[in-house]
Amino acid sequence: MSSSERFWARRLRWRLRGATQWPAFAAATLAGALILDLMPPISTADGIGLNFVEGLLIATFGNLILVGAVAPWIARRLADRRAAELAAAGGPPLGDAERDVLRDRTATVLLGLGVLATVIAGLAHRPVIVSETEATEAAGRAVLDYVRASGDDELIRNVETANLAKHGEDYFRVCVARDDRDRFFCMWVDTSVDPPKVVRDRSVLPNAPAD
Repeated sequence: MSSSERFWARRLRWRLRGATQWPAFAAATLAGALILDLMPPISTADGIGLNFVEGLLIATFGNLILVGAVAPWIARRLADRRAAELAAAGGPPLGDAERDVLRDRTATVLLGLGVLATVIAGLAHRPVIVSETEATEAAGRAVLDYVRASGDDELIRNVETANLAKHGEDYFRVCVARDDRDRFFCMWVDTSVDPPKVVRDRSVLPNAPAD
């Protein structure tokens, strides 16, 4: 085998070792779209998150930035540092194939981190319902669904102010503050039925403070 053939064979082996960027791109884009669909880090005014197509577009755009801009920038600096170390040690210069592999692996790692960041953002945005019993948790979820389905933008943006008072084993009064914090939208929630029944309370007075 000539020296030229050995060179290209060695270069091909290096490229194959680094051929993970685009499979990772496809996997990360699909995973990101699913995560954005199931656990969106943002919500629209009506409380609805993103659908799969919207998530796919966002994930594709974000991953293209990682692969096309961020990864090459980081890889160049890593390659320059590695080349300087080799030169200081009297070793051979860093070849183009090695630089390609480094850029490919950097992009793969960044894509994985991007998926992880999307999961964390989605989990952080999910409503946290703290409850002592299954009944209070069911009441909280029923109120959340009721408010989102109401189409009332004021209630939707203030749903985190919801205050729950227990009036029985499976009966609760839940109040959500209005923008002025002087008026409240209150509901009676019966969790003895499945799904829980939510009925509006015409009173705008909040629940009495807990003792």
